[in-house]
Amino acid sequence: MSKRIAIVEDEAAIRENYAAAFRREGYSVDMYEARQPAIDAFAARLPNLVLIDINLKDEIEGGFELCRELRSRSADLPIIFLTARDSEFDAVSGLRLGADDYLTKDISLPHLMARVAALFRRMDAIQAPNNADNRVQRGHLELDIDRMTVRWKDTPVGLTLTEFWMVHALARYPGHVKNRQQLMDAAQAVLDDNTITSHVKRIRRKFVAIDESFDAVETVYGMGYRWLEA
Repeated sequence: MSKRIAIVEDEAAIRENYAAAFRREGYSVDMYEARQPAIDAFAARLPNLVLIDINLKDEIEGGFELCRELRSRSADLPIIFLTARDSEFDAVSGLRLGADDYLTKDISLPHLMARVAALFRRMDAIQAPNNADNRVQRGHLELDIDRMTVRWKDTPVGLTLTEFWMVHALARYPGHVKNRQQLMDAAQAVLDDNTITSHVKRIRRKFVAIDESFDAVETVYGMGYRWLEA
């Protein structure tokens, strides 16, 4: 069964252009021009991936609100912002809301296809049987790749796909420093330094919300990050 992609974009020509490109790659595509029709459809069935513009009809930040609503329904649904808004503030805002990637509309179609394919490879890796090292336990941390679950002190931690693989890369080899390129490779995504920093901050916040004393992710200035051994 082909993967289903939802495109939430209020400009019809842009929406159709992206949809045609994805269909050529073998994906099924649903299109929505505003936040509410998308929310109504997603209540019945979530797609396999969602691309969201920020400005939606008369809602200047409707895409942000849609991302927030989607993330409350699913911690691991792949979400990508695809927007003309290229400010660092908007990009950080989108990532803080739980998006897996933030792209601007000047991205080429081949590059966009590659980024989407990378997200789906991560999903397929999670669902693959007999996955090597499919469980990681480090002190209070329990990470299960087969089920894509993370627990800290026996409490579930809702991580996005990107966050999940970054934690996995760090916790798999505690004490080893992982630089930004290694974390990007683990997440199978092309992320700039600011984006990686935003993801790490968000990961920390999620663990601290469960345990105020959480300090397992250490910043090694000028080098990267490491998971501290329990």
